[in-house]
Amino acid sequence: MKTVCNVLGVSRSNLAVKIKRDAEWVDKRKTPARDDMPLVAELQELVADLPTYGYRRAWALLRRNREAQGQPRVNAKRVYRVMHTHGLLLERRPRHPESRRRHDGRVAVDQSNARWCSDGFEFRCDDGSPLRVIFALDCCDREAMSWAATTGGYTGDMVRDVMLQAVENRFDGALKADNEIEWLSDNGSCYIAEETLTFSKKVLSRAVVN
Repeated sequence: MKTVCNVLGVSRSNLAVKIKRDAEWVDKRKTPARDDMPLVAELQELVADLPTYGYRRAWALLRRNREAQGQPRVNAKRVYRVMHTHGLLLERRPRHPESRRRHDGRVAVDQSNARWCSDGFEFRCDDGSPLRVIFALDCCDREAMSWAATTGGYTGDMVRDVMLQAVENRFDGALKADNEIEWLSDNGSCYIAEETLTFSKKVLSRAVVN
């Protein structure tokens, strides 16, 4: 046996134990296969009316329900495995294409009325009500050319009003800029609304970019 073990590169003691084992010996060190169907049924019942719940929320509901009934907890990893196997997980969100509304990364310019920027901010009044402001700045001289305030939400109408006021202030009451002006903003819904993009082409001769 020593020669055989040396050739095979195995331990003699390990081989001796295996030789003495009964033919019906079963390795009980392995985790027995679990019947997941009762757990699947329980999860389906819990999230039947909650289709937007992922495995973490489903696991939390399951844990709370089992604690109330005095039943043992289920590991979160097992919940994930079971939901993945039986198609109960949420679909991954599709990746959105990168925005084409980009500038060259440099905000400041050397000439006025070449690039304007706009943003909004919010603060609380003494009575606790919010006041939201949208403004427009020139990226050269940093002048606040126009602004609009509201106690409601930001809207496309506010952005268009601020845009038109800026044109009127800089071009002696004109309704359209004398030259093409680049308008920088974030991707807020009020800035990327179709009406705002169309309006910017009319008064600035260029669409809004971010």
